[in-house]
Amino acid sequence: MDGPSGVEMVRGGTAARLVRSCLTSRRSELDAVLGGVRDPIDRRPVLVRGERGAGRTALVRTAAEQLSGEGVVVIFLPCVPGDAEHPLLLTLRMVTALEEHRARTAGWRPSGTSAADVLSAVEQGDRAAVRESLAAALAQPVPVVVVVDDVHLADSASIALLGRVRTERGAGGARLVLTAVDHGPVGGSSGSGRAVDRLARNRTVLTVSLARLGPEDVTAAVSQQLQAVPDRRLSELAYSLSRGIPGAVDALLTGWADQGAIRVVDGHGYLDSTAPVPVLSDDDRFIAALDALGEPHRTAAAALSILWPLGRAAVELGAAASGLSDANIEAGIRALTDAGIVDELPSHDADSPALGWRFRVPLVEHAVRERLGPLERRRLSAAAVEALWAAGETAHTAALLVEEADAVWYLPDRIADAGTLLDRSRAATELVAAADRLHPAPGTQAIARWLGTAALLTDQPSARDLALFQYAKVSYLNGDYAASTAQTEAILRNPGEGLSVLDLQETGVLAVSAAAADDNWARVSRMAEQRWWDDLPLPAFTEVAGRTIALCLLERWPEALALLDRTEAVWNTDPAYRFHPELCRAACEYVVGRPERFLRSLDAPDLDGLPPERVYSMTVMQLDHLLGTGDLRRAEDLLSARGMTSEVLWATSRFLLCHLQGRWNEAMETARSALAHDRTFDAAPNQHLLAARTAAILLARGRTTSASRLLDSVRGRKPGPLEHTLDHCEAEVLRALGELDQAAGILRRGLEAANERQCVYATDELWATLAVVSQEAGRHADASACLSRLHTLAERMGSGRSRLLYLLASARVLGGDPAEDVRDRLREAVDLARSRSQPFETGITLATAAIAGAGPKTLLYEAYELFGETGAALWRYRARAALRDAGLAVPGRKQATTENDHLLATLIAEGLTNRQVATVLRLSENAVAHRITRLFTRTGLRSRTKVATAVLTAAR
Repeated sequence: MDGPSGVEMVRGGTAARLVRSCLTSRRSELDAVLGGVRDPIDRRPVLVRGERGAGRTALVRTAAEQLSGEGVVVIFLPCVPGDAEHPLLLTLRMVTALEEHRARTAGWRPSGTSAADVLSAVEQGDRAAVRESLAAALAQPVPVVVVVDDVHLADSASIALLGRVRTERGAGGARLVLTAVDHGPVGGSSGSGRAVDRLARNRTVLTVSLARLGPEDVTAAVSQQLQAVPDRRLSELAYSLSRGIPGAVDALLTGWADQGAIRVVDGHGYLDSTAPVPVLSDDDRFIAALDALGEPHRTAAAALSILWPLGRAAVELGAAASGLSDANIEAGIRALTDAGIVDELPSHDADSPALGWRFRVPLVEHAVRERLGPLERRRLSAAAVEALWAAGETAHTAALLVEEADAVWYLPDRIADAGTLLDRSRAATELVAAADRLHPAPGTQAIARWLGTAALLTDQPSARDLALFQYAKVSYLNGDYAASTAQTEAILRNPGEGLSVLDLQETGVLAVSAAAADDNWARVSRMAEQRWWDDLPLPAFTEVAGRTIALCLLERWPEALALLDRTEAVWNTDPAYRFHPELCRAACEYVVGRPERFLRSLDAPDLDGLPPERVYSMTVMQLDHLLGTGDLRRAEDLLSARGMTSEVLWATSRFLLCHLQGRWNEAMETARSALAHDRTFDAAPNQHLLAARTAAILLARGRTTSASRLLDSVRGRKPGPLEHTLDHCEAEVLRALGELDQAAGILRRGLEAANERQCVYATDELWATLAVVSQEAGRHADASACLSRLHTLAERMGSGRSRLLYLLASARVLGGDPAEDVRDRLREAVDLARSRSQPFETGITLATAAIAGAGPKTLLYEAYELFGETGAALWRYRARAALRDAGLAVPGRKQATTENDHLLATLIAEGLTNRQVATVLRLSENAVAHRITRLFTRTGLRSRTKVATAVLTAAR
């Protein structure tokens, strides 16, 4: 299901606002704590244990809030560092707090124990007297719960007493809830830590352990805080960087939210692919625990943050790089292990020493590494690289690292960090080789960093030129368009000898594409002019390719064709040189209504001579043109002929393919991600198709206002591409709301803009809709004129979609005159639609034919199922109405009622008035009012907003 309608689906999304977790993943542990406190028979103290960041405090605070709501008094006593140095201090604080509570309780006599008596006993070290005072204080006449947080920081004598104190049975009495850190098998190293370990093993204590969260629990926690469904990448990163520790998850989300890196679209949360991992602040619990250890432990942690993948060698290497002794580093690592900051990596042989160590929380490792000074980081990284180089070839790196390390990324990351401290030539060569092995890999900022470092390290101009060229391409793939633009322009203004003329041509094309993807249309306009290129020392065909791409992106098709015709002698001299110009010419001619060259190019007999990147570029361009005109069959054949699958396509291409195939939920998932990351850019003339088709899906699901907001959010890119595909969808929204005159005006505006640029691409939809809208508004002559233009266009382009649109529109415009002619057209439409295998389009055609009597009424059942497959709720509702009008039974009465409620709730949530709802559903206002009343009755709610939220949430 889609997210609630109240969550906008707009370009760029909205910044995430965190709602702190309600312990959705700790429900069983919370129940255990509450059960232990409420049990009138088993009155053991409750000890909540978990490692740092496990959520001990959050859990007991939630329990305290629930108990307070039941009228139970809760006394909260937090322990702090330094408490352990004062014997029996915690006991004194507990007795004092309980006696003060007793004194505030009207009608109750004191226990006979004063704070002064206890203080005296503490000072004299009379533990028996202190124990008796504590027992008397705990014997409260009314229920009270004492929560001691971080009891591991308390004095060991008080902790020992807590394990020997039992409160009496009955309605009154105080109950104890304690929290303590637990670092697992390491155990407590201090006196207080050992005392807590003994307390946990005591059968008179109920111990509740907080384990790490699993991947699904982390996803649930992220969803709770975002109030949105996180995408897979966000969930996976949250788990891998936190290793399931809630405190680390909270820190991650807070850091990303502060960066504005999490965007919410349509109830789904997405992490910006360029967002860096947050660095924990000085006051973060994990960093504070490390800083509290002091030296040499912090130096050991710094060394491990770089060297731990090398196993036990990290000790020697860390000592050499830091100037400390091996013994100091080993002592620091032991302290880090005792403090729960790092874990040992056990050997496969139980009798052998540990293989090494790694940070318990990867986010802490990242923070420690990022806090290193530049020189310290370079020295440690250089030590790692030199050790790996000395041990053997790069291909054997994986064998030299511990299993838990990332062998693919570790060495090049360390080389990039070490920089000039290494052999510059070898470092640069290995960085470029690593980038080549992983390219293309969108979303990997590290690869761009490797290439940038390689360019700085190499002394060979040709190698530096190639590294910077690759850097520009990888930056574009990562969505860092500003970096790509800056680097491509630098290359164009000062092209190095290491770049071939084809590299320069590709750089020019990339420079234009990066500016367009960055929405810098003023820059693209300048790049479309010759004077922008005049001062650049480039081959002539590079200028032609760049200018042509710019003109195409601006959808100035006639100018692009004129430029290509005028300069053919420049670029049509070599198959490699003419690749981009030929692609552009075929596309331009197709867009202006001359499809022959483009259709011939689909066969592409000379593909074997092209490099894979160019074959991919050509295929995607051709595929998108076919998908944009609704030619699914030919698009699928093209993919098959080129040996490609949808998985290798860019997001916009995958979206268009899924949309036509009726896989709308997959299409919406892709669209949400593209919108959140602001990656909706596609080559002309499809630059607005993702938004337009997404809005069409929203409309088909009854989300009229959401569709309009999405369209508004992507408009206004002046002097950018045409917006007539957006105009078509906006007109359909207005038509659904009964605003026929406004719809007609917007359709004419789109057609006029397309005509100004001699564009016929995707105008068939506008002509078809304008014909129907004109007919519905009673302007029959206008409708006939539009129909005639659509017929001419269909004949000119030979497009199956244009023909189908013409057949359906003519049936609506001609009506029943002559009836047999209309039925013949609809029968042809049914055959054509079935051959095109597009579920939604087929459903529309079948329903139209059945209602007009051009086929059996049972076609409505098939249309009904097709609308269900795509999730086209509004059209499924209309098919139900048509079934009833035809006297046919509607399948699944209960399901139909649920779907009706959901659609009505959706329209309400979209902010539609009763009159607008009536128009969309083709009912009277009274009928809508009755339906809303029945919905109120079924839900027990009286607010339109609450009803909509309840119904939509239940349906998710």
